Amino acid sequence: MMAIFHTPKEAFSALRPICVKITKEQTVSNIQCLQSQLQKVGDAALQELQEYVLFPLRFSLRTPGLKQERFVQSVVECIYFVISRTCVQNQQQLCDIFSELSLCLSSPGNHGKLAIISEELKMAVVQSFIALLHSAYGDIVLCLYQPHMLPTQGFIISLLLDIAEHEKSRQLQILALKCLLVLTLQCDCPDMHCSFDNSGHMQVGDAFASFLPGITLGMSRIISGDVKQGHLVTSYAIKVWYKLVGLVMANDQVSKNHHDKKKLFAEGSKLAELVICRKPEWVKNTANKLDILLRKLCSCAAGNPHWKVRLELVELVYHLLSYCNKSLKQSIGYLLEVLVGLVGDERPEVHTRCSQVLRNVTELCVICENKDFTDVLSENLHALTTALPRLMRTLDDQSKMKSLGLLLGYLKLLGPKVNVVLNSTVHLGRLSKALMQILELDVTDVRIVEERRLNAEADDLQHQMCFLPGWDHSKMGDKPSMQRKYFKHFTEECVFALLQQTCRVLGYYGNLYLVVDHFMDLYQESVVYRKQAALVINEMLLGAAGLDVDVLHERETPVSAADLKAIVTSIIEEYTSRANWHLVTNIESEHETGLSINQPTFQGFTKGFYSDCLHTSQSLTVHTMNSNIWQICIQLEGIGSFAHVLNKEFRQLLMTSLYPVIEKVGAETLLINQTATRTLVDLCEACGYDSLKELINLNSDYLVNTISLNLRRLTLNPHTPRVISVMFSYSDAGLLPLVDDVIQDVLLSLDHYHNEKAQLIFNVLHSLMTALAHWFPPKHLVQKEEKAHNKANRSAITAEEIHCFLKEYQKQKNLAEGKVEDIDLDKTECEIPDQLEPDIGSDHPDVKKDLPAHIQIAKDVMERCIHLLSDKSIKLRLKVLDVLELCAVVLQNNVNELLPMVHRVWSPFVQRLTNDDPLVVLRAFQVLCRLADTCGDFLRSRVSKNILPKVTESLVSQAPVSAKAGPIYSHTLSYKLQLAELQGLGKLCEKLDLGETDLDMVASTCLPYLSSRQPWKLQDAACSVFYCLNEVDPDATWLILNEVYCPNTYSPPHSSLPTIQLTGMGKQRNEFTDNVLQLLQGFE
Repeated sequence: MMAIFHTPKEAFSALRPICVKITKEQTVSNIQCLQSQLQKVGDAALQELQEYVLFPLRFSLRTPGLKQERFVQSVVECIYFVISRTCVQNQQQLCDIFSELSLCLSSPGNHGKLAIISEELKMAVVQSFIALLHSAYGDIVLCLYQPHMLPTQGFIISLLLDIAEHEKSRQLQILALKCLLVLTLQCDCPDMHCSFDNSGHMQVGDAFASFLPGITLGMSRIISGDVKQGHLVTSYAIKVWYKLVGLVMANDQVSKNHHDKKKLFAEGSKLAELVICRKPEWVKNTANKLDILLRKLCSCAAGNPHWKVRLELVELVYHLLSYCNKSLKQSIGYLLEVLVGLVGDERPEVHTRCSQVLRNVTELCVICENKDFTDVLSENLHALTTALPRLMRTLDDQSKMKSLGLLLGYLKLLGPKVNVVLNSTVHLGRLSKALMQILELDVTDVRIVEERRLNAEADDLQHQMCFLPGWDHSKMGDKPSMQRKYFKHFTEECVFALLQQTCRVLGYYGNLYLVVDHFMDLYQESVVYRKQAALVINEMLLGAAGLDVDVLHERETPVSAADLKAIVTSIIEEYTSRANWHLVTNIESEHETGLSINQPTFQGFTKGFYSDCLHTSQSLTVHTMNSNIWQICIQLEGIGSFAHVLNKEFRQLLMTSLYPVIEKVGAETLLINQTATRTLVDLCEACGYDSLKELINLNSDYLVNTISLNLRRLTLNPHTPRVISVMFSYSDAGLLPLVDDVIQDVLLSLDHYHNEKAQLIFNVLHSLMTALAHWFPPKHLVQKEEKAHNKANRSAITAEEIHCFLKEYQKQKNLAEGKVEDIDLDKTECEIPDQLEPDIGSDHPDVKKDLPAHIQIAKDVMERCIHLLSDKSIKLRLKVLDVLELCAVVLQNNVNELLPMVHRVWSPFVQRLTNDDPLVVLRAFQVLCRLADTCGDFLRSRVSKNILPKVTESLVSQAPVSAKAGPIYSHTLSYKLQLAELQGLGKLCEKLDLGETDLDMVASTCLPYLSSRQPWKLQDAACSVFYCLNEVDPDATWLILNEVYCPNTYSPPHSSLPTIQLTGMGKQRNEFTDNVLQLLQGFE
């Protein structure tokens, strides 16, 4: 409503009648009439008439006798309307209204208790209190904090506390808490407030010192109350608590000399009892009591589900640390613990503000060089590290995260001053031993030891020709995923992430030489600590380089590149030492690689360096091997991390680190292999190489040098062949000239150690031949595709081709009969090109050309295969067969070299096919199929004479067994051998173009396998044989099948011809019918 009375005179004329009327008749209608008139008065005029207007309203409240609640509410609302639009400029008037409003909430029967009145009246009174304190002009509000006003203040505070604690209306509770804030002159409303000097704040602080116990207790009860009361109530209670404590216990107030104001009052008076003098003794006692309340409310607020409550708790800590860090000295440690604990809060608002507060507190203390602050943090850190192992064993993962968050927070808060802690032997010892116990790995998983990488010999040759995943290692693809580590005392990944950050912060702020030396001592001290110490060292180096480390402020002096390089060099030397690198990871490796000959020295035993070598095959446990595997993996991860720390500077360390890493890439244990491959990719990325191929080729000079030296002492360096294998796997043909001498050294080593190291060296030869087969693929693959295309189009034979065939047939017939006069020997109309005819040099036919390097290598390797094909070890014979097959692939384009070598190897090879373990026979038959593919007609008579009778005899003898066998038979070696022979027999007949007698033998052998009683895979394999036979001799194959079962009858084309009679005609359906019908339909 627009004001119509702008001058005091006009307003007085309008207001006087109703004011007089109210003094005579105190009714609700009169009050409402006055309020309606007041709305028409301007603010300036109302200010002039303020005391006149308030007089009848205050008179109505002071009138004795019971009053209607509605009337009192109307009066209070009218007072609120007046004082919210005007300023109270009279101290006495301010005090009187303050007292009169408090009486509205008081119970008439019990003056000290809250009256049982409506929520609306309570709200009106509280709002009037807030408006009154805001309307006080200048510093006259300080009159309310004079000693004589303490009873009134205490009475109002007790009423407001009662409302805040027990009212059901959430709005009224919040309003009462806001009123308490206004009473402390720390209102959070956006209005402008009068500022006071230090004496004014001192006066308010002195006054509220009397009410500190009651208010803090009341707020603590609200904070720890039911969460159903709402987050706003709890948040305001926290704010009242720390604003009041920050006022009364502020450093600048309690540090001043306080005069004993009790002397101003008569001795023994009640007013003297209310006055508090904030002397050092009182401050100390109060701080002790507040510490108890503080711990209670912080624990409740930190666990509150609403993030705004936790955010207010952050503000509480910041406020007290900023203003009361001297008076509340004994609570600083706990406050920091609360603050650090909230850094990991799930809400971004909380942890962002918490990090900001931590940074502010740290900067403040660093600037001020607050030694007490550093001492408190050091004591907290020492207490926490002492208790941490016990906490990690007993608490759940959520509580463990909280404890580790505290550890990390303390280190961040200490910042550069963390060296004060690290320089103390006791502190560093506690911290390091705590980390050692927490990071203890769980090494009980048997799968870590059992899992092996995919060996090349497990793949069939077709897979090898397409090549293994890893043959495109010339480019860096995705790194192998990192195996998750499992720890004894926690399971969550986020707990390990906190520990990683802790170690990195140590490396970032700490004296790097000091901490690395300390943890290296632990690494060398005992096998129990070795893995954990390596984990810590790896993370500390990343932190020292500033990689993925979250800190509150920058360090004073970063670690120089030279220092980092020196430290990394010493660590890598320790990691790759024989005692820590060549650990037993499986029982087979212990026996096969001859590690037992590496006898440790007596000094090594006494220092614990060779603890892992003490286990013999009898005492070696899965846990020990598992532990060794993890130790190697952690050391490999460390080398990869160090590469990222130094970046291209690490190239200078490749001479000492690349060889050991490549050695582990060739390890049989899957986890070591994957981790080493990951490390190799890390080296490639950090050192600036574009691919793994480039990394190996550009560093092959000293790799080859180390390999050559180690091959001369193969007994002492049994893992050297692994390095050669990995180099072949990850490189290209450009590596071949560089390693030619190495290959010769490998072959020489095989000649010297063919009894002890043949298995290991043949792994190298297998990798070599696999690489050669990949680098120099056979040229006949394209020809095969053309042949297959021609066969596919064979049905579309033209008349011209038939004419050409007949003329050629006539010519050959005449030649056979000696009629050469009609034949032009210089020209033939249809020339058939010779195949597999060796190229003969026209210039110097008697001079033997130098063979290409890969052909010569294949010949040399195949020569060794001839000698070791009869070795007593089944495993070695299988490996030799694998290598032999690859040699045939490499040599198949050079028939002049291949066929003599096949001739030489044939005799021992036949023994493997006909008189050996079934597993060897199975593999030998697969190799035979490959030789047939590469040698062709050269093997026809040999196979027909030496192999085919044995194979058919084996299949015939096993046919009744497999027909009667159950489902478990498919898992036996006999079944696998049958299947392999049937799958290869047809292709063998087709490639060697066997004669009619041999084909008839094969067909009769495979017929029993067309029975429906045979396992279905054997039936399919037998069908594949007949499809191949149909390619070689379709008429004979058709006839053989129709003799078994003939689905049709055939009439002669002329009556003079005899009737066609086949054995299979008229037969009833039998066990062969389905497969025979399928084959006959397929032939059509």
